[in-house]
Amino acid sequence: MSRTDTVSTDVLVVGAGPSGLATAIHLADILKKHGLERRVLVVEKGASVGSHILSGAVIRTNVLKELLPDTDFAEFPLDAKVRKDSLWLLSATGRIQSPLHPPGMSNKGYYAASLGQLCRFLAAKAEEKGVEIYPGFAVSEMLYDENGKICGAKTIDTGVDHHGKPLENFQAGTKIEAKITILAEGTRGSLTKTVIEKFDLQKGKNPQVYSLGCKEIWSVPEGNIAAGEIYHTMGYPLNLQEFGGGFIYGLNNNRVAVGLVVGLDYADPAFDVHAAFQVWKTHPKIAKILQGGKLLEYGAKTLPEGGWYSLPKVYVDHALIVGDSAGFLLMPALKGVDLAIGSGMLAAETAAEAFVKNDFSEKTLSVYEEKINRSGIYKEMYPARNFRQAFAKGMIKGGMMYVTQFITGGAGFCGKVGVHTDAEATKTLSGFKGKPFKKRFGEKLDFDKVLTFDKATDVYYSGAQHDEEQVCHLRVSDPVTYRRNIELYDAPCQYFCPAEVYEIHTNRDGHKELRIHGENCVHCKTCDIKEPGDAITWTVPNGGNGPDYQNM
Repeated sequence: MSRTDTVSTDVLVVGAGPSGLATAIHLADILKKHGLERRVLVVEKGASVGSHILSGAVIRTNVLKELLPDTDFAEFPLDAKVRKDSLWLLSATGRIQSPLHPPGMSNKGYYAASLGQLCRFLAAKAEEKGVEIYPGFAVSEMLYDENGKICGAKTIDTGVDHHGKPLENFQAGTKIEAKITILAEGTRGSLTKTVIEKFDLQKGKNPQVYSLGCKEIWSVPEGNIAAGEIYHTMGYPLNLQEFGGGFIYGLNNNRVAVGLVVGLDYADPAFDVHAAFQVWKTHPKIAKILQGGKLLEYGAKTLPEGGWYSLPKVYVDHALIVGDSAGFLLMPALKGVDLAIGSGMLAAETAAEAFVKNDFSEKTLSVYEEKINRSGIYKEMYPARNFRQAFAKGMIKGGMMYVTQFITGGAGFCGKVGVHTDAEATKTLSGFKGKPFKKRFGEKLDFDKVLTFDKATDVYYSGAQHDEEQVCHLRVSDPVTYRRNIELYDAPCQYFCPAEVYEIHTNRDGHKELRIHGENCVHCKTCDIKEPGDAITWTVPNGGNGPDYQNM
């Protein structure tokens, strides 16, 4: 049997997204200024940097200049500069163009971009500065010393069968010991989740709430949409109890990114975000933009929307949490890239100070929170601290509360507004009083594979693949008690999963059981968030498994 190897480093960054790479780059620069030689190691579960990265993405570029001040701006792999920015209010067949943008939602002067391509660029810059980056390694558990303090993390064991039995090619995971670990796993990070629970970092805070976004990139005929022309939509196909909207971003080379983002606090147990996205594309104004085009790529991702009141404590002894893992996302603009990079830079400054003092205790690392509270992150997030909570009460009431928040600098008239988890918001079949999703759209759910696509077809365009021989990374906590989810809710995972991972199989006797097709998983982690009773836990599969995004 393979032995467990141990690697030592000064800094371990888990995740090569914008926050993790910003941490590595800025820390390398600061350490160099101090004349300190320290090993900075970044581990990424995707097959390559960027292969698991998905965002809208319209990016404010000032933070890129702050991160890499000596880099010519023309070097950054940005796409079209935003030149036209409109908000559409949609009915089933019509459209009203809003005369103005809600506060905070204007995008003029920003750039559309592939966040994956941007991360590949940042990774190259990090390596130039001496940072070591290792893609294709999934980190599956935290390491703790004899005093219960974090001392690094361990990669997943590989070469095991579905039952966890070692095969001939078994390879024990590697222990990576570090003086400080930076958790930059993205939304609902599996390690971050365990750290938050172990150290009760959510104490006194609202639970985090999320949205799910489905996105496609299309090649379209010239003239369908201009590069830099972007639209956001509200309304159809969502009703007044469902929070969310669509986006249409004109890109260079006659391409367009389209997507629908829906808050996961909806009540209907059979609501299907992917299907709603396909229905959204049939709207005449959107279908016209895509007419004659060809699907190039598909992906899905969850976003942390809870805002300031849902941020956990972001430091413990020997560890910091950055980016989406912490919940640094700006509502209502739904932007997180610049906050992710900003949080990474502040974490780097904190880590550098810890190296100067040779002290990585919670007391020393608490300066990270102080830096956040003095930064632009606070200035942007705090005024919108009750935004998402307001819209949990529906679009009409939420809109009214949003107006009062805008007038009062975010306070509203109710102070801190609480929320339930997204799983708790799901109603049972008998408890849901609205019109079920399938009855709302009927024949529109028959996808033509020209404009609209079933989940299996879209997953093909994500490049998702998983090793056949491994323990399923999607864990049902108790198959026996899961029958409650089938009987009371009709297994919501079979609807909300945007990759057709979950299937209810009914045998000849009418017995229903859940079947899991983990090979389809695009790592959005909706199942870990939305399934009632926390019945499903998402864990990392083998390194290099999952989607293989190129331009998302």
